[in-house]
Amino acid sequence: MSCEKTVCAEPCPDPRAAACNEPCVVACPDSRVIIFPPPVVVTFPGPILTTYPQETVVGSTESAELAGVLEAGVPIGTG
Repeated sequence: MSCEKTVCAEPCPDPRAAACNEPCVVACPDSRVIIFPPPVVVTFPGPILTTYPQETVVGSTESAELAGVLEAGVPIGTG
């Protein structure tokens, strides 16, 4: 059994990709409760939420304009 490589008539453009992954940290204020009887104040530390949103754009170098947008890290569309 032999494998044959399919060759395109025209060369394929080089792939181009840009990705952004920066942490986002949100700290919420502390919570307080009063317990009866006798009155006691307890402070619970607020939660710290950390997320890592990721944005990735993949394209090709066929269009110089698109390549410039990809290098700048600018979103090119929403969907």
